[in-house]
Amino acid sequence: MAAMIMGCAQKGSNLTKSGLDPENFNAERDGAKTALYTLTNEAGMEVCITNFGGRIVSIMVPDRNGEFKDVVHGFDNINDYFPENNKTDFGATIGRYANRIDHGKITVEGVEYQLPQNDDPHCLHGGPNGWQYKVFEVVESDGSHVKMKVDSPDGDANFPGHVTAFVTFTLTPDNGIDINYEATTDKTTVINMTNHSYFNLSGDGNNSIEGHELYINASNFTPCDNTFMTTGEIAPVEGTPMDFRTPKAIGKDINADYEQLHNGHGYDHNWVLDTKGDKSIVAAELYCPETGIVLREYTNEPGVQVYVGNFLDGSKVGKRGVTYNFRTAACLETQKYPDTPNKPEWPSALLRPGETYHSFCRFEFSTK
Repeated sequence: MAAMIMGCAQKGSNLTKSGLDPENFNAERDGAKTALYTLTNEAGMEVCITNFGGRIVSIMVPDRNGEFKDVVHGFDNINDYFPENNKTDFGATIGRYANRIDHGKITVEGVEYQLPQNDDPHCLHGGPNGWQYKVFEVVESDGSHVKMKVDSPDGDANFPGHVTAFVTFTLTPDNGIDINYEATTDKTTVINMTNHSYFNLSGDGNNSIEGHELYINASNFTPCDNTFMTTGEIAPVEGTPMDFRTPKAIGKDINADYEQLHNGHGYDHNWVLDTKGDKSIVAAELYCPETGIVLREYTNEPGVQVYVGNFLDGSKVGKRGVTYNFRTAACLETQKYPDTPNKPEWPSALLRPGETYHSFCRFEFSTK
């Protein structure tokens, strides 16, 4: 009995601040090992990341009263991230191409490639076996950062070129998470990486996101049709429910009788950022009046996809037994615009041999 009690105490002492047991993330898949990596800073912030899909599992930040809250959706064991158990993008590093490609067709240097059509009729997030379902190799790790690598062979999901990609997560002293992406290829290809964390700054995944206030530094957005595919138009937000240049509650206009909201089942669109690639300027800001927690986002990318959990339906049970229901999270996915490979007038997603792809996103937390 004494041995049993001691064993339980030792196991409990290893829990992260967010309540995760690292042992529950140890597994082997496709001949590679998965694990949980914990980053901390002197301010007490904690970020837990798994190398399965390069996923953020938890983020603990203080609210206005100094109480720490876990502000992202996720699971408390690695098995729930495996696609045969739950097909989700929670916290994932997305590649090769985040968002949708029209009918899964791209033409690179005169050659047409047919990609998987896993989001009928389009290719979404690199196909059904995208990078979010691969075990990344951890090449560097300490208490403040973790760097992971993924090798994607020529023909992976029928994309051209052998791509070697890295994602580095760094927890900064001022409660920021810097995410740096790099990639090289041996054949001209397309690439568009992002992080797909589902944020709820109330710290309670049961709560609706509609009361969160959102700011997007964008005068234009890219409309989509009823298959969520961009039409090629860049349209002004002025005078529409898509205007977040002045912060407003997500739920304020989300049910308005507006074609784009019907097409997206709410907000699930790409905004054309006014930041012009300047990562020192706020691209988007999310604020929870209940907790006072603020998330500011910075990026060098031209766009951000804002998705507010319109397809969460209560079928996923996450950390602490919380059921993730309709519109209980917001995603802020920095990116090239959706279907850029088929719209040459938009900022290019091409990567050529001898070049290095660089993308940057910062999630910065504070209170007010």
